[in-house]
Amino acid sequence: MASRRTIYKWFWVWDFEKEEEWLNEMAMNGWVLESVGFCSYHFIRCEPGEYSVRLEMHPYDESYVSFMEETGAEYVGRMMMWIYFRKKTADGPFDLFSDIDSRISHLDKIGKFLTIVGGANLSIGLFNSFSPSRLGWVNLLCATLLMYALGRIHGKKESLEKERLLHE
Repeated sequence: MASRRTIYKWFWVWDFEKEEEWLNEMAMNGWVLESVGFCSYHFIRCEPGEYSVRLEMHPYDESYVSFMEETGAEYVGRMMMWIYFRKKTADGPFDLFSDIDSRISHLDKIGKFLTIVGGANLSIGLFNSFSPSRLGWVNLLCATLLMYALGRIHGKKESLEKERLLHE
């Protein structure tokens, strides 16, 4: 039986919760995330349910990684702005966000990133629309997709804000 496995899979930025859910399903089936690459996930065998996996949009910060390791989490890797951790389930619950406000803050961070990258693509696309190469449509398409992602993230944020009002 193989002890390593690589799966190539794509997740949209607004589906980071689905990505995390899938990674935890893999761990429940005895495959824990060992490393991550562009659209590639590398797993190793583990006891089913031995680990929980979490991911967060967070710039690489050695002190943050050290803090997470002090809590018992293992740094798995990063892909662009996303950082991945795993933790043995026997060590207790594993959640990167302690409350609704921290979840909202995370969505704000994702939204700001999408706004900057989407705005840059929009500007470049408009500028390139007037150039002889006419390749501005690529950037305009990217900007459209990024603005759609921003809308999805904003919708999740609004839902959490409504939930927070219910709990107050």
